[in-house]
Amino acid sequence: MSNNTRFDGLKLSHWKTEIRPDDVVIVRFDRADASVNAFSQASLVELDTLIERLRIDPPKGVVFASGKSNGFIAGADISEFQSFDALGTVDTAIRRGQTTFQKISVLPFPTVAAIHGFCMGGGTELALACDARIASNASSTRIGLPEVLLGIFPGWGGSVRLPRLIGAPAAFDLMLTGRSVTGKAALAMGLVDKVVDVAVLEDTAVEYTKRQIQRPAKQRFIAWATNLWLVRQALAPVLEKQVARKAPKAHYPAPYALINSWRTPMGGGIPKALNSERKGVVKLSATPTARNLIRVYFLQERMKSLGNGESGISHVHVVGAGVMGGDIASLAAYKGFNVSLQDREQRFIDAALGRAATFFEKKVKDSAKRTDVIQRLKGDLNGDAIASADLIIEAIIENPEAKRALYETVEPKLKSTALLTSNTSSIPLVELREHIDRPAQFAGLHYFNPVAQMPLVEIVQHDQMAPETQARLAAFCRKLDKFPVPVAGTPGFLVNRVLFPYMLEAMRAYSEGIPGPVIDKAAKKFGMPMGPIELIDTVGLDVAAGVGAELAPFLHLDIPEQFSTPPEQGKRGKKDGQGIYTWKDGKPVRPEVPKDYKAPDDLEDRLILPFVNEAVACLHDGVVSDADLLDAGIIFGTGFAPFRGGPINYVRETGVDVLLAKLKSLESSHGARFAPRPGWDNPILRTP
Repeated sequence: MSNNTRFDGLKLSHWKTEIRPDDVVIVRFDRADASVNAFSQASLVELDTLIERLRIDPPKGVVFASGKSNGFIAGADISEFQSFDALGTVDTAIRRGQTTFQKISVLPFPTVAAIHGFCMGGGTELALACDARIASNASSTRIGLPEVLLGIFPGWGGSVRLPRLIGAPAAFDLMLTGRSVTGKAALAMGLVDKVVDVAVLEDTAVEYTKRQIQRPAKQRFIAWATNLWLVRQALAPVLEKQVARKAPKAHYPAPYALINSWRTPMGGGIPKALNSERKGVVKLSATPTARNLIRVYFLQERMKSLGNGESGISHVHVVGAGVMGGDIASLAAYKGFNVSLQDREQRFIDAALGRAATFFEKKVKDSAKRTDVIQRLKGDLNGDAIASADLIIEAIIENPEAKRALYETVEPKLKSTALLTSNTSSIPLVELREHIDRPAQFAGLHYFNPVAQMPLVEIVQHDQMAPETQARLAAFCRKLDKFPVPVAGTPGFLVNRVLFPYMLEAMRAYSEGIPGPVIDKAAKKFGMPMGPIELIDTVGLDVAAGVGAELAPFLHLDIPEQFSTPPEQGKRGKKDGQGIYTWKDGKPVRPEVPKDYKAPDDLEDRLILPFVNEAVACLHDGVVSDADLLDAGIIFGTGFAPFRGGPINYVRETGVDVLLAKLKSLESSHGARFAPRPGWDNPILRTP
């Protein structure tokens, strides 16, 4: 078969081929029905057919590249995976990917992956099946295997090939965390063979098809030694112990299944290891954890889509240089915005700028780039920059009168297109928009502490806010890499409203003499990332008391004494080093609990059901537009057990009748605060 006719008769919708004069073939993935390359089953079938043709008529070499400028390959098409309705279908899909990539790995000529932009999941697995990998040095180039975040693990050969390439310790660091690495970091660990400018990426990849790839002896030894059967038996329990610190097996089985899949095979080489991998992934795909984590992935994508478009914001002015205001300002500067920071005294601004410098030093290692970031954040004691700002974020004390007084002085200085927002955590916006001349351009922009780490921002609405304002703010949030969720401007909005009964019940249990560590342990057993006592200290007892004063009357709840009065000076929680717990180096020092202490049998229900009860009420009251956005907001705003898919999904999976019976039992034992809230008759709670 001649080179000119090598691909005659192939009908390729998703792959494009180029035969170079030196008989090196460039195979570009360019999925026809999508803006992003993700493996569909149809594209895998095409690739398999193409590989068969190449095997029959071998070229001098093959380079796999992307036909799209935005990235290499994002992985498998998760929406297609979600639609599989039987284990057999999943088994077929996993087997197809494994078989195709195994064919690539044994082709009788050199194969090289040319990686630019995102290279995730199946994209990384294709690259691993090649003889060499070349990555671009662009900041957008990220390589990873994030499947564990979806409740499964790499199933197209990734869990087999990565440990054999870079050694088990480095491979499991990537696979068990789901994190991605830059081209430079990938080069350091041996995941790629060279990093070059994108302009010469394909040419360099072609060059690598013509040379003998010889990896450093030390890397080859580590890869060989850490995959010996006896070493696997010794290393696997160590890996499991590390995982157990963050992910209980009962809640997150995927990391443990991944380790077991790698540990188990004895002899048989790659085929036997691939068989172990396939069986493990197929089994995991049927678990509630995988189903719910995939659901969370799509909830995340939906929130991202809310921020599509342009914000028209380049200059942000923050009023209030406390912990929240200062951290909002530093994050905005880090993400590329010009930021001015105002407060009533210069010492508050200076303190915030000092914290920002520490943040920038941690985040930006290049000193020249760090200087640029630092210069984007400026103190502005008198508010001179207000007139040029596109967005004003007010982050002063939780006091309606103080906020309204500030708006009266700020609004006359604003340019016509500027947006005015408040970082209030609980005050209804109808109380704050009094005397505002342009309410259509006023909104809430509620961040969570710590600002740099918490992924959610609530865009708080009111009855006179313009839709354009919401759209611009959502786009601004996405530029900060935050997930925006629009919420009604009622007391507590969404996140604080559902958190408050949960935290309140924890404080009530604490006031009854149940030790804080016991309370925290019960919540974490359910799957919460942090116990409520630790959370209260983290939020701050002062902030919690302020939110309580706003929400308790609205929710008709009585507040225990510890929650009803502001804390003593210097005892506000984590930020002071002393609250309910003592804090050292940013971590709580929990008191010892007597070994014979037994927690009340109903403690977990006492904590979690008020949370779920209020989530149902929020859906009933229209705090968010639908159940999916409510679950998304709660998961990313509170950390609510992601493997449960959100509180509304938890109600559906557990059963309305089961949870109502528990609430009524708690009401009988502990009082009217456990009475079912309005909304439990909503048919959507019984929809699978």
